[in-house]
Amino acid sequence: MANYTAADVKALRDRSGAGMMDCKGALDEADGNVEKALEVLRLKGLKGITKREGRTTTNGLIVARVAGGKGYLVELACETDFVAKAANFVELGEAAGDAIAAAGATDLDSALAASAGAKTVNDLITDLAAIIGEKIELRRVTVLADEAVDAYLHRTSKDLPPQVGVLVAYSGSDAETAHDVAVHIAAYSPNYLTRDEVPAEIVETERRIAEETARNEGKPEAALAKIVEGRVNGFFKENVLLEQDFAKDNKLSVAKVLENAGIKVSAFARYRVGA
Repeated sequence: MANYTAADVKALRDRSGAGMMDCKGALDEADGNVEKALEVLRLKGLKGITKREGRTTTNGLIVARVAGGKGYLVELACETDFVAKAANFVELGEAAGDAIAAAGATDLDSALAASAGAKTVNDLITDLAAIIGEKIELRRVTVLADEAVDAYLHRTSKDLPPQVGVLVAYSGSDAETAHDVAVHIAAYSPNYLTRDEVPAEIVETERRIAEETARNEGKPEAALAKIVEGRVNGFFKENVLLEQDFAKDNKLSVAKVLENAGIKVSAFARYRVGA
């Protein structure tokens, strides 16, 4: 019988993120040696990579970095929340964020190829996926640049790493207000910066639905144009950042808050894990 204890199984599970039975089996093969057991898990996991390709990754974490006048937003995805909150997965996310920012990577290919010590980000992902037996993927990367960039990460649960991340690229010197706007974006999830960014076909669809709804409600013909315009403006107010009511003071729009602070936002990005 292999020479290991329940504490050894727990220690291996904590370090690897693998299931309990997988850890016990690895310790059996390694005759109780935790380091060798880690290698056993990795080698077994590498054989199963192709089997995991079709699995869905709806959990994970968001990492943000601001370096060299640029902001980087990264989503690292996995299959289960158990893995998402494991120390080695969180460490992988931090290492990937550091490597991507240091390399100035601007897309998934360059992010995966970014150097992380003696390995690439892709190597680190492959190694951990092999050990824990879950699919792990770098799902997306966004890079923004301006005079300044603010980053905000939000935890939706105290037991999980950040599940929502925001970048705000702006010009101006009021960093506090810029951060408040980043927090606002995390909470109110706008889809566009200005109404000019909303695709024309989406606006036309909203206009058509508003008109059909008003007619079905029996609104008078003479009032239709005004009602439709009001409902389309309501759509803009819900989806366009500058037209939203500011979270900290709903008597002001975000546009007014930025104007009062002397800030101009050029772009923003918002990630939510799995969305």
